[in-house]
Amino acid sequence: MAEAHQAVAFQFTVTPEGIDVQLSHQALTEIYRSGVRSWKKRIIRLKNSVITGVYPASPSSWLFVVIAILATMYTRSDPSMGLIAKIQEHMPVSPTMSTQCQAVVSAVLFSTMLWLLLIFTMRLCLKQLLSYHRWMFEQHGKMSNTTKVWVALVRIFSGRKPLLYSYQGSLPNLPVPTIKDTLKRYLESVRPLMDDAQYEHLTNLAAEFENSLGKRLQWYLKLKALWASNYVSDWWEEYIYLRGRNPIMVNSNYYGMDFLYVTPTPIQAARAGNSIHAFFLYRRKLHKEEIKPSRIPGTVIPLCAAQCERIFNTTRTPGEETGKQTDIGCLTLVESLELKQVVYIFLLWANPTFISLKVKTCMITIDHSLRCIHNEMSCHFFFSEMFPRIPWAKARKAYFSSGVNKRSLDYIERAAFFVTLDDDEQGMMGDDPAASLDCYAKSLLHGKCYDRWFDKSFSVVYYKNGKNGINAEHSWADAPVLAHLWEYTLAIDSFQLGYNAEGHCKGDVDSSLPRPQKLSWEIPPECEEQISQSLAVAQALADDVDFHVFSFRDFGKGKIKKCRVSPDAFIQMVLQMAYYRDQTTFCLTYEASMTRLFREGRTETVRSCTNESSAFIRALEGGETADVCRRLLRAALEKHQQLYRLAMTGSGIDRHLFCLYVVSKYLRVDSPFLKEVLSEPWRLSTSQTPVQQAELFDLVNYPEYISCGGGFGPVADDGYGVSYCIVGDDLINFHISCKHSCPNTDAHKFGAQVRQALLDLMQLLNPKQKEPNKTEESRPEIKKDL
Repeated sequence: MAEAHQAVAFQFTVTPEGIDVQLSHQALTEIYRSGVRSWKKRIIRLKNSVITGVYPASPSSWLFVVIAILATMYTRSDPSMGLIAKIQEHMPVSPTMSTQCQAVVSAVLFSTMLWLLLIFTMRLCLKQLLSYHRWMFEQHGKMSNTTKVWVALVRIFSGRKPLLYSYQGSLPNLPVPTIKDTLKRYLESVRPLMDDAQYEHLTNLAAEFENSLGKRLQWYLKLKALWASNYVSDWWEEYIYLRGRNPIMVNSNYYGMDFLYVTPTPIQAARAGNSIHAFFLYRRKLHKEEIKPSRIPGTVIPLCAAQCERIFNTTRTPGEETGKQTDIGCLTLVESLELKQVVYIFLLWANPTFISLKVKTCMITIDHSLRCIHNEMSCHFFFSEMFPRIPWAKARKAYFSSGVNKRSLDYIERAAFFVTLDDDEQGMMGDDPAASLDCYAKSLLHGKCYDRWFDKSFSVVYYKNGKNGINAEHSWADAPVLAHLWEYTLAIDSFQLGYNAEGHCKGDVDSSLPRPQKLSWEIPPECEEQISQSLAVAQALADDVDFHVFSFRDFGKGKIKKCRVSPDAFIQMVLQMAYYRDQTTFCLTYEASMTRLFREGRTETVRSCTNESSAFIRALEGGETADVCRRLLRAALEKHQQLYRLAMTGSGIDRHLFCLYVVSKYLRVDSPFLKEVLSEPWRLSTSQTPVQQAELFDLVNYPEYISCGGGFGPVADDGYGVSYCIVGDDLINFHISCKHSCPNTDAHKFGAQVRQALLDLMQLLNPKQKEPNKTEESRPEIKKDL
């Protein structure tokens, strides 16, 4: 009960002389200040709701409309065409209101209705404008007159200084493609993977589906699209993520890395203090909606921001059939009494004195508290969620639904995020920096299996040597949303907050703060047995992961763009080439593409293995002339770009087929075609991690301050997971994963194939250049960690 005594605002004692009341003025002052801050936040939210609600107009435009209408009335003209008089006729008679006053009130009411009508019209026009996607299919560098007019109109109707969620009401809904178009594109995508007999069989199944069951399923799907904001996202979240029964460690969660070549401080607690403070600075901007809406780079086109709502205070809770997301609400480090809900591997708990700290002292206070935690870490047992979903749901119900276990679990699940103080050292270091990056990736992906909380929206890991990283749960949002937060945190930590000469956070420690308190658990023997069994399952899963991370510095997007090709399409052709050389065959390839041009959009699949890409690879490997191979390569690159544009604009293949399959299950009808489509394995799963806030990093003066990006585990047991990050003009980072248990896959071997394919394709596109040195010595000297 020590925590209760720390938070009490007054004490009283019953004596023979009466009741002796002792008030804590400091506690009461802090309660008052907390209340003031709480009301300020409510006012800010109300203001933002009003601004977002009237967007693309502004609240001040209401006054302009009212003044304009009143001015025309005084010129004895009636812009309302008699509506003001009609409103005045139906106003209740009041002896205290003159006829002139009634006329003014009627004019104000008419002006308000006119203003609301204008807002609705502007929003409808903006929604129609944002539904125009032909600009994306135009040749790069050549903009049609129609698109030029469209860009000008979008700028006009977008208003000024939009908030984070200002565009949400104006984003178009995701369209439902026609069955005919989806099946046509699907059959085209699988042609290079099948022989004639297999392809004919699938073509017959598709034709039968289109002419019978498909029409019925499509009708239900169109009905949902009319009713729901997005006909895919809720089903995608539930059936792809929350209904998954395997451990989410490795199978679902992904990770992000720290700077590649530098570590701002070698002190673990100091790094945690600064970056945790940076997380909460971002959180404050998020709650105030001061973060600029994300846009397609180089355009005025906004992207959906709905996923940002669940960055903090979100936990995935297990169920025996399905999981669910729990969004607890809003907590801020320097603004809330609920500081006990900032959870580290121990519970960081502070009394109300903590909230009176100025912003400049927060990180040094966290630094001090974490050092206290670190001093006690070696002598305590840690419990962490690493169960498969069904055993975790049963254990949660049996052992963590009441008492001290429930309270401790609530603290973790209600936390803004989870922090791990890892006792290992990671990063590019030692005699074999390449191998150390592989260990770094595996540590971020699964750790020791029991020292991460994989159900939290994200967990931040701080290593003994000052390196850090992030592990994210996937169901609540996709990687670009978390990457935006991670870029901001890295930049604020290094370039704004900084460290003193000793490597500690800048500021002074408040010695009056109580020590952090450890979470308490009561684990009965039968629960310990289940934990041991789940740990063994998790350890086997983690040990099976083969990882290879490397940086390619011979060239980057700068040289690729000089060849007048898309960097992303170029790398996808590289991966196709590398896989063919590794496996001597082609495979179904998954590339993640966003659909955030639409409201509540998430992702779509680009099927990168095409007839064009396979024709090019066969020609190159078969010894065709360079001119023929170059022509086929450019055709393959253009085909990939076309597929990517279709996926982004709502004309993809896989989400449509997935939703048709869900409808069929609701109707309890079987489709041999859909069953075969959704059972196809993705043996090559790929994703790009884009740099979204390049302005935060000065890569000219500080080229070493670059992140290595992030990665994920393999999707198929016999396949590869590949994540890549294009940084600046001269660097591409690759994260390759597979499983040791598969004798046909090897992450390092595949990485070597990727390197060679990069050089070969660039040599083909730009034959005049000299082939660079392929050895590791071609990289610049790596700066040692501080």
